[in-house]
Amino acid sequence: MTNGVAVLVLFGKNRSYDGKRIHIDTGSFYLDRPEPVRGTLLALRSLVLGHNKAVSETVKYGMPCFTYRGRILCYLWTDRKTGHPYILMADGNRLRHPALEQGSRARMKFLRVDPYADLPVNTVRAVLDEAIALNTKF
Repeated sequence: MTNGVAVLVLFGKNRSYDGKRIHIDTGSFYLDRPEPVRGTLLALRSLVLGHNKAVSETVKYGMPCFTYRGRILCYLWTDRKTGHPYILMADGNRLRHPALEQGSRARMKFLRVDPYADLPVNTVRAVLDEAIALNTKF
């Protein structure tokens, strides 16, 4: 059944179905977080989306995902232990920015963001520039 009522019951709250794809409202991801994490995540979202006109937002694996010309650029998520936000860079193993941490991930690196400190705008922009430059080589 593809009518609105059946779709909302089948796919749950904050989701819609257009006959081809499930669309998930990313707003609930941000609004479900407490302050100051919510404000930090929204500021990061604005920074990533405003960085380049070819960057767009979707949801993958239940988290906001940003793509650049169809290729995954990064995700926004929060640390399980601290609750602090971070940017998870796809293909981070190819990025060399010193602020990025490898952790236990083989392919990705992440940039921790302290919600109680000023947003590291220049660092985020530099990391995004490097990631976009790598994505344009393909």
